[in-house]
Amino acid sequence: MGTLLQASRRYCQELAQSRTLSDNSLKAYEGDVSQFVDYAQTQRVEQSAELDTELCRSWVWSLAESGVAASSLRRKVSSLKGFTHWLGLQGNTKGDVGVRVMAPKAQQSLPRVLTRSHMEKILNDLEAAAGGGDPVAVRNLAIIELLYATAMRVSELTSLTLDRLDLSALTVKVMGKGSKERMIPLGIPAQVALSRYLAVGRKLLATTESGNTVFLSRLGKAMGSRSVYQVVASLLADMGGEGPLGPHTLRHTAATHLLDGGADLRSVQELLGHASLGTTQIYTHVSMERLKGAYNTAHPRA
Repeated sequence: MGTLLQASRRYCQELAQSRTLSDNSLKAYEGDVSQFVDYAQTQRVEQSAELDTELCRSWVWSLAESGVAASSLRRKVSSLKGFTHWLGLQGNTKGDVGVRVMAPKAQQSLPRVLTRSHMEKILNDLEAAAGGGDPVAVRNLAIIELLYATAMRVSELTSLTLDRLDLSALTVKVMGKGSKERMIPLGIPAQVALSRYLAVGRKLLATTESGNTVFLSRLGKAMGSRSVYQVVASLLADMGGEGPLGPHTLRHTAATHLLDGGADLRSVQELLGHASLGTTQIYTHVSMERLKGAYNTAHPRA
């Protein structure tokens, strides 16, 4: 059956010949398999037939203990499982000895969420700036009000056209992922900000080439996601906390504030346009973290 080292070399040769992996991925897989073989040798396992599940798990455990990043560890486990599966097919081992080796779960970080007081400050500052009549300031207020009111994605905002706004009905129709349309309600503050932008700001920004896109740049062109990101990031730069500073922060914030206010998870899922309820459930964790924080701060027996 040959040594484990010889088997690993043949396996890596077959991977290279299959051309199913990019050069970078192939290099990473080869390095992972080589690292595993080196570890096996330190445990006095030289022959393929001597390989067992416990040795595989021991290697993964040693990597975790040494502080290997979770993403790298998951890739290494994937590399190991590919190798042990091949060994089993070749008859080098009694079946696939790595089939029950599990990769560690990804550590899911909670998204940045602004407090209500933070949102009020941002909107008040924008309102003051828009009061001067600058079309860009009027536009920025409308953007932030709409993102916070609807929790829409930045791509949905930048692709928004005039015919999809129904301000009298307080609704906006967006095209979400997978070309799925959905109707989203919005509140009076967003209606007011949008009405002022359409009546004043957009008219000053528009050119003959603007088309019917709602949000325009200083040059009258449709705003891209990068431009909206810059607008939002500049407003959030001094807010503290961890995580991204872009439009998605307002999406996270809106969803969390809805749940904090008593909205049910299914309604928030529909608002966000999530295909899976599991995706929306991250916001229940955010709300619980906020609740724990308030509890620890205020309860005398915390």
